[in-house]
Amino acid sequence: MKSLRNFIVIAVVVLISGTQLHAQTNAPTSTNALTAAVVRTNTAIVPVKHTGKRTDDVIQRAKDNPGECDIAFIGDSITQGWEGAGKNVWSKYYGSRKCLNFGVGGDRTEHVLWRFENGQLDGLKPKAAVLMIGTNNSNKNKDGTEQYSEADILEGVQAIVKQIRARLPDTKLIVLSIFPRGKTFSTQRGKLLQINQALEKLADGKTIFYADFGSQMIEADGSISTEMMRDALHPGEKGYEIWAAAIEPKLKELLGEK
Repeated sequence: MKSLRNFIVIAVVVLISGTQLHAQTNAPTSTNALTAAVVRTNTAIVPVKHTGKRTDDVIQRAKDNPGECDIAFIGDSITQGWEGAGKNVWSKYYGSRKCLNFGVGGDRTEHVLWRFENGQLDGLKPKAAVLMIGTNNSNKNKDGTEQYSEADILEGVQAIVKQIRARLPDTKLIVLSIFPRGKTFSTQRGKLLQINQALEKLADGKTIFYADFGSQMIEADGSISTEMMRDALHPGEKGYEIWAAAIEPKLKELLGEK
């Protein structure tokens, strides 16, 4: 019996030693290996508030206009610009409809997600929604490095679309391509074009539709005129007219208008 106990003790010691040796053999052997094991978080999908009065204003706007409406516009300063450079075009196309502008200057995808979590869509029943977001995510950090990859931004827009579908199941959604920007060709414009190619895949032709009219905003040589965009980013009245005219046929269809 004593021999059996000794045998068991020896076997356990050998087993433990073998396990420790195996663990040491498979352990990271360098700082680089440890760093590689760290999971990177895509901040484009982590909701965070864009502090400022405009954020609070558009959330309050939603609270003040519960129930049915025709169209909800969701986006950043380019969407907010319907109240500025685009106001005449807004009056022309949307003055006779009940439309809500939820554009916030400077917003990135994560800011829109925060707004959704904090009441932006609560109680609303728009027949259609128009989404254009992502250009601010394409900006570089102050040191010139990229904060978001194309895949990061795509995932951010996809998360927004998923939230809209979940929170507004009866609303038909038009996803717009991210508008061209910059005076002429650039890596940033190319980055946005790659994202747009993937965004088109979101359309199912039933509840989600895609519209891309960015080519109408550039000149034949690839430049963007100041008439189209005063700062090669924000549309002027001409740009808003192109936008409204491009989506009007689909909006009429979705709203059941003749």
